[in-house]
Amino acid sequence: MAFSTNKKSKVFNEINITPLTDIFLVLLIIMMVVAPTFQQMDTNITMPEINSGAAIEQKNAEVAVTKDGQMYLNGAPVQDLTGQLTALRPSLETPELVVKADSQVKSAKIMEIMNAAQDAEYKKLIVAGEPLSKKEQKELEGNG
Repeated sequence: MAFSTNKKSKVFNEINITPLTDIFLVLLIIMMVVAPTFQQMDTNITMPEINSGAAIEQKNAEVAVTKDGQMYLNGAPVQDLTGQLTALRPSLETPELVVKADSQVKSAKIMEIMNAAQDAEYKKLIVAGEPLSKKEQKELEGNG
């Protein structure tokens, strides 16, 4: 410390960093304890509900997939998806495909639909944010 020549006025030139170091160490310990909880992922992921978004026009081709993997094109059961999409494309205003699937459908099934749409030269694929409801599944299975 440096002192002036006058005994009454003292100059303080050093900063005590001990309390600052203590605070940083406490914060470090807290982060070390809390950080592992952020790394654990929940395997039961549920998709969020959509409150807003763009409405899907019903002029598009629509592929619905039930939880057991059955596919329906505009309400009719599908045998050859690529062939049926190719046959349907000229009657559509724009070559767009809407996919509505149950939340339990495997991603491989969605990839199969994407590949079929690409092979049928569809320009846009829309994945509906709301999964196929149970009522819609029963209606489709009743029609098929």
